[in-house]
Amino acid sequence: MSEELRLVPDTSVIIDGRITAKLKAGEYEQAIIIVPEALVSELEAQANRGREIGFKGLEELKELNEMAKRGEISLQYQGKRPSPEQVKLAPAGEIDSMIRAIAVENNAIFITSDRVQADVARAKGLNVEYLYPKIEELRPLHIEEFFTKDTLSVHLKVNVPPMAKRGTIGKQRLVKIRDEVCTDSELHDIIRELIERAKRDPDSYLELDYTGATVFQIGPMRIAAAQPPFSDGREITAVRPVAMVHLEDYRLSNELKTRIIERQRGILVAGPPGAGKSTFVAGVAEFLHGKGFIVKTMESPRDLQVPDAITQYAPLERDMAKTADILLMVRPDYTVYDEVRKTKDFHVFADMRLAGVGMVGVVHATRAVDAIQRLIGRVELGVIPQVVDTVVFIEKGEVSKVYDIEFTVKVPHGMLEQDLARPVITVADFETGEVEYEMYTYGEQVVVMPVSGIEVKRPGMWSLAAGVVKKEMQKYTRGPVDVKVVSDSSATVYMDEEDIPSVIGKGGKNIDQIEKKLGIHLDIRERQEGKDKGKGKKIEKIEISSFIPAIERSKKYVVLNVKELSGETVDVYSGDDYLFTATVGRKGDVKIGKDTEAAYRIMENPSIVTVRLSTGMG
Repeated sequence: MSEELRLVPDTSVIIDGRITAKLKAGEYEQAIIIVPEALVSELEAQANRGREIGFKGLEELKELNEMAKRGEISLQYQGKRPSPEQVKLAPAGEIDSMIRAIAVENNAIFITSDRVQADVARAKGLNVEYLYPKIEELRPLHIEEFFTKDTLSVHLKVNVPPMAKRGTIGKQRLVKIRDEVCTDSELHDIIRELIERAKRDPDSYLELDYTGATVFQIGPMRIAAAQPPFSDGREITAVRPVAMVHLEDYRLSNELKTRIIERQRGILVAGPPGAGKSTFVAGVAEFLHGKGFIVKTMESPRDLQVPDAITQYAPLERDMAKTADILLMVRPDYTVYDEVRKTKDFHVFADMRLAGVGMVGVVHATRAVDAIQRLIGRVELGVIPQVVDTVVFIEKGEVSKVYDIEFTVKVPHGMLEQDLARPVITVADFETGEVEYEMYTYGEQVVVMPVSGIEVKRPGMWSLAAGVVKKEMQKYTRGPVDVKVVSDSSATVYMDEEDIPSVIGKGGKNIDQIEKKLGIHLDIRERQEGKDKGKGKKIEKIEISSFIPAIERSKKYVVLNVKELSGETVDVYSGDDYLFTATVGRKGDVKIGKDTEAAYRIMENPSIVTVRLSTGMG
């Protein structure tokens, strides 16, 4: 009995097939292979969750059974199946401990290709054989046969002919590789082969393994495998970069290159899927490294083609926020974040940028401005230029647009009065300096307004303004509220008489705050409703009285003084031409920004300026 060779394999050597390979090579003749029931349970649990490593392990157990039937080995199953509680503790090593116990009971050689398992077993006094992976055994993969020099991606699905995208970035075409359809057995074998490669090749690894979905990184190839219940049939998609591209290969101005390296910046690289964003950021990473910057990457999966000196980080414990915590301790000069997609990704990107780390993020967008809009609601508006100051839009492998993002205080495009000035984010073409978009708050909404090349439709803007004003007024009123916007800078609000005092507030405090918040002058009027022959038409009281104001000019304003109309709503005319509607202040003053069109009209011919009690007709 003592001369019998007893072997207890662990899960790792069953999954990677090493024990079966050694037995077939005759290294363990007439050996007694003892398989712990705990090992079988672990493989069964993995297979039930749809994980390929579980199926691969069960296939190896079938092979061991076939060898036992042929009399080549003696196969035994020993031990107890683990309880549900022990299965839950599997990540903490409970199943591994049960497997090692079987080796102790049988005075057997414990075989593993897991270094931690080997070290623990030796510490427990077991006779351990550690199987090192043999890199020289690596052979070309079957999936590589589908690739040609110009193939970007290969698409395999059961009962469908294999397809491939070929060409260059931006000039791709989908072609059929062969007429014969893929079989489930063929795809099954390809996935098994990929698992083997990920186990044995230091340059390959299993990136993700979920129920029904597995992602491999095999050298430069990213391969995603899907199967039911996640997909309606077994499918494999393999993507491979066609060529390494350097930043010098892009038609970039020296000013843009200087901008990238002059200080740490927040850069978004945007574009539609397949446009070449990742290829571009890999070139940026290489460029920054060549200029003496410490560069790291955050990727899931890690498939950027960058120099070995640039360390590529995956989500730590499946959480990029934890990866960011480590990087903030490492303090790189620049970090490439591929891809920034979910709200949490934007938060992590913003946190690292505000901590002083230069950031280059990759986002999906069909227009350059869309990349900035994806920050709205995820990052406070006023902080956006600190998080992202440059947007590079990639289209068909080329840089088609570069935006410069800045923060300023100004009157937004389309508004006239100086007292409407507010914080505005400008989005300008980097090459020409021309502002193309403005972003600012209007009431409680964020507006992204085109200011170049697109005509602003004022009626639409006024409709938006009316809705914002009405929503704000309803915070103070109980009855109905009607709003009529009469210009870019003023609106008339109609409400019930009993609601007016709460809107005005003591000494006009409330209305002043509301006007300041909304950035628009408000004319508060009582709703006057009557019946006209039963048709329910609204009839507004109309009183017309004209006054000649005293006109003064200060550093910022043109001031009209009509003490007789203090607190009244008035219409201001130049001759017979209506200029604007306003509410006279408590001191009888109406202030107009000196650089507005109305101020110019008043000062052009002040003798014909009159002020009339407002008729509501505008």
